[in-house]
Amino acid sequence: MRLVTRAQWGARPYRQPYGGITYSRARRGVKVHYLGTPYSDRPHERCDDYVRTIQAQHMDRSGWSDIGYSFVVCTHGYVYEGRGLKRRNSANGNTSLNEQDYAVLVLVGSSGLTRPTVAQLHGARDAIEHCREHGPAGTWIGGHRDGYATACPGDVLYAWVKKGAPRPSEESSMAISDTDAKRIARAVWETDGIVGVSWGSETNPEWKPESILNHLGEVTRENRGRIKEMQASLGALTEVVVQLAAGGGLDAAEIRAAAEAGAQAALDRLGDALTDQT
Repeated sequence: MRLVTRAQWGARPYRQPYGGITYSRARRGVKVHYLGTPYSDRPHERCDDYVRTIQAQHMDRSGWSDIGYSFVVCTHGYVYEGRGLKRRNSANGNTSLNEQDYAVLVLVGSSGLTRPTVAQLHGARDAIEHCREHGPAGTWIGGHRDGYATACPGDVLYAWVKKGAPRPSEESSMAISDTDAKRIARAVWETDGIVGVSWGSETNPEWKPESILNHLGEVTRENRGRIKEMQASLGALTEVVVQLAAGGGLDAAEIRAAAEAGAQAALDRLGDALTDQT
C-alpha cells in the first residue's frame, strides 16, 4: 500500500477533545464514499493540496475536529491517512454509524471524473485490507448510502462496492476512467493498422488513418479552389446573358437553354473531379 501519512501530506493537528475519540469496539467493516461534487483529475503532486482543502472545509466550514474520513484514495492509487485506524471518523452520518465502520473516501465526483482509475481501485482495496488487518475491521463492505439517506458513493462506485470491491484484475468493467479511455482511443487511432482505400495505387493500396485524414484535407482545399473558379465563371456567364438579353441576337428560350447547358457542364466537371479524388 502506498500510504501517505498525515505528516507527509501536511495535515493540521486535530482539535481536542473530540478529534481524539477512539473507537470503543472493533469495526464491522468499511464504508466507501465519494465527493458528491464535481471533481477533475490532477497531477499527483497536487493531490495533497486537495486533501488539505478537504480537511480545511471540514474543520473551518463544518466545524468538525478534523478531516472526516479514515482514509482518502487519490486517482494515482495513494492512500492518505485521515483519522486513521484508531480515531473515530465523522463521515458516516451519525455517531453510531461512525463507530460501526471505517470511512474511506475515493476521490471521484458526482460529475467530471466519476469513474475510478485502475490505480485508484487498487488503492481503495489496499485501504480496505489495511483496515481489516490492522484496525481491526470485519469483512463487511458498503457504501455511505447503506444505513444513511444519501446518494454517496454514487452509482458507479457503489456498483463496484456491491460486487465486493474487487481488484481490477478480477473486475475490469470499471477499470478505465473517461480520461484513460480517450487516451487509449487516441493511441489506437494513431498506431493501429492500415485501411484499404479505393483511390490507392498498386504500390500504396492501404493507408494509415492519419494519412486518410491528411488526404481528405487536401481534397477539401482543392475543391474549394475549384468552386471559387466556377463561381467566377458563372459570374462572367451571367454578365454575358445580361448583355445578350439587352442587346439581342437570341430570344429568351435560347438564352435559358444556353445557361442551363453551361451550368450542367460545370456541375459535371465538378462531379468528375470529386470522383477522381475520392
